[in-house]
Amino acid sequence: MEKKIISVVTGASGFVGSHLVDKLLEEGHKVKCVLRSTSSTRWLDGKNVEIINCGLFDREQLKIVLKDADYLFHIAGVVKAKTEEEYFKGNVETTKVLLEILEEVNPNLKRFVVASSQTACGPSLNGIPCNEETKEHPITTYGRSKFAQENLVKSYRGKIAYTIVRPTAVFGERDTEIYLVFKTYKAGLLTLIGFDEKKLNLIHVKDLVDGIYLSAISEKAKDQIYFLASEEIYTWPIVGNAIAKAFGKKALTVRLPHLLVYSVAAIAEFFSSFSSKAATFNLEKARDFVQKNWTCDVSKAKNDFGFRQNISLEEGIKRTIDWYREMKWL
Repeated sequence: MEKKIISVVTGASGFVGSHLVDKLLEEGHKVKCVLRSTSSTRWLDGKNVEIINCGLFDREQLKIVLKDADYLFHIAGVVKAKTEEEYFKGNVETTKVLLEILEEVNPNLKRFVVASSQTACGPSLNGIPCNEETKEHPITTYGRSKFAQENLVKSYRGKIAYTIVRPTAVFGERDTEIYLVFKTYKAGLLTLIGFDEKKLNLIHVKDLVDGIYLSAISEKAKDQIYFLASEEIYTWPIVGNAIAKAFGKKALTVRLPHLLVYSVAAIAEFFSSFSSKAATFNLEKARDFVQKNWTCDVSKAKNDFGFRQNISLEEGIKRTIDWYREMKWL
């Protein structure tokens, strides 16, 4: 009997990670999910996966898990934190531990796939979409931590076969972040940031995990970086129209001045200082939101491993809203 391909996924309980687990199971892989003991297994329950409750600093347990792995998909990361130290610990130090363990127990791993972010590169400048040749210019601590993560992975070139993917903004079933846009819309309001035209790429989670999988099995993608995003570029009014179509109703569109966005972020950050949790919306997020263009070019991924946007914006938004309704989230 042919030996099953073993894939290990960090962050498997999250939005993107759980969809990637589904994709790997579809492809016939044996899937091991590395989770903190506090992580919810809501999207993994009842699935044919092995759950390993260990943190990303538990070297001894990780050595056992990674020893016989064919692929390691590192999806886990810290997207909100109170300090620079927390961002770098969650995004760089954890990756360092995984690389050191791979070098020790499994240097012949087929591929170490790391989920970075477009924020590692930064927003597009002068209206020109970012590509893999664009000089990195991250504008937030999160972005700088992801760029540092990428540089760390690249320092293992020749020792560990890797592929780095940079997703743009992701939406889809199980998401809890862009979900807030839909929730606000249902209440009758579409909020747009600023009075200028902002452009962006979005990607439905199904297209993203297909791209991640294709990058992992492609020889051409070894030791490379790729943007993964929609092939189309959108404006927020275009996104608003797709939401209106899916809901079957129009909402009141309100444009928020940049100054107000920063003010709200500052207040949220101030109140989070009294809590152990970081604010979901903070000054760094506000800096991301006010940028004119978050666009990128996916030509390299298309050419190297046949990446495509299979789910249109309208279809993706309809699927997502239908799922939220089914789950009674909307």
